[in-house]
Amino acid sequence: MTHDLVTALRPLLTAEACAEAYSTGTEPGDIEQAVWLRLLERLDAEDPPPDPQRWLRSAVRSEARRTRRTSRLEQPYPAEPVDDGACDPEQLALAAARGRALREAVRRLPGRCPRLIEALLSPEDLTYREIAGELGISQGSLGPERSRCLGCLRRLLPPEVAAR
Repeated sequence: MTHDLVTALRPLLTAEACAEAYSTGTEPGDIEQAVWLRLLERLDAEDPPPDPQRWLRSAVRSEARRTRRTSRLEQPYPAEPVDDGACDPEQLALAAARGRALREAVRRLPGRCPRLIEALLSPEDLTYREIAGELGISQGSLGPERSRCLGCLRRLLPPEVAAR
C-alpha cells in the first residue's frame, strides 16, 4: 500500500514542488524531501490521508510558505573584527603553516569535498543555500555531506593542525 501510494504521488509531488520552488527561492528537491518526510511520518502513524492528491498539494504549499517565512529571517553572521596584527612573527609563521597544511589536505579530499570545504572556508561567508546552489545539490543534503567531508579532513590533517 505505502509503496503504491508513493509511486502514484511521485510525479504530482515533483510537478507541485517545481511550481512552488521558484516563489520560495529554494530548490524543488528541498520541498519534495520535506513533504515526503511528512507523508512517511503520517503513514507510520497509520493515518493515511483520505484524499492523497489533495493532501499532497496542501502539504507542498504549506512547506513553501514555511520556507518563505524562514528564509526572510535568515541573516548572515556579522563579520568578525579584524585582528590588529598584534601577533608576533613566530605565531604568524605557525598560523601560515597550519593554513598551508589545511589547504593541502582539502585538495586531497575525495569527490565533491574539496569544493564544499572551500565554500565553507570562503571569506564571503556563504549561506547554506548559496553553497548548495554553487555545488548543485539540495540544501537538505548539505549537512550530511559536510559532516562526511569534515570527517575525511580530520583523518587527513596532521595532529597539530587538526587539534586547532
